[in-house]
Amino acid sequence: MSKKNTAMEFLEDPDALAGQLEKAEDFFEKNRNIVLGAVGGVVLLVAGFFGYRYYQSEQNSTAQNELFPAVYKLEADSTKQALNGQGANPGLLAIADNYGSTHAGNLAHFYAGIALLKQGKNDEAIEQLEDFSSSDLLVQARAYALIGDAYMEKKSFDEAASYYQKAADYKPNKFFSPGYLMKLAVAQEQAKQNDKAIETYNSIIEKYPESAEAVNSKKYKSMLEAVAGES
Repeated sequence: MSKKNTAMEFLEDPDALAGQLEKAEDFFEKNRNIVLGAVGGVVLLVAGFFGYRYYQSEQNSTAQNELFPAVYKLEADSTKQALNGQGANPGLLAIADNYGSTHAGNLAHFYAGIALLKQGKNDEAIEQLEDFSSSDLLVQARAYALIGDAYMEKKSFDEAASYYQKAADYKPNKFFSPGYLMKLAVAQEQAKQNDKAIETYNSIIEKYPESAEAVNSKKYKSMLEAVAGES
């Protein structure tokens, strides 16, 4: 018998419908704890989800309020106070540690990386910047480039080139990508990878011909090709 006919029987035959309801009641009575446990689990799951969302929102709001004075100190070049805080205001390091899972806490990693880089603490700067993550068009690429800067300061030119490449490849655009590619070419030159540097200069010239970097790329490319011809 088809499901459609069975459904019609329930509508047309009150006794058949009552029988099915009795079966359902018997099942519920026999499995009361399981059914109630499953329902309770779903309720707790939903409540937990919205509770966590509310908690995260509150945490992010607190972190944003604490982040503002720290960033202000950073912009005023008071890197020590920006990192460690002053008085009742926590610093970027504390905000990043306490609220790392929030948007504001994530940004604290980024700003802390900048402050540490200014202090010449390259390894610590790299650590903070690597803990930062964003889908933003500009900031994530900037973070990669800053890590590249830190490795350049350490004279780790291969690692620097790797991060400059990430910066240039991240959502390429005519405003910032040429600058990242220029940094990449310089790192490649320092790493004695002149062939790769020439390719990078070519990439700037071909992809961003109207950029200021394209003019310098032509000059530096010619110089590298001249050196290659002499060797």
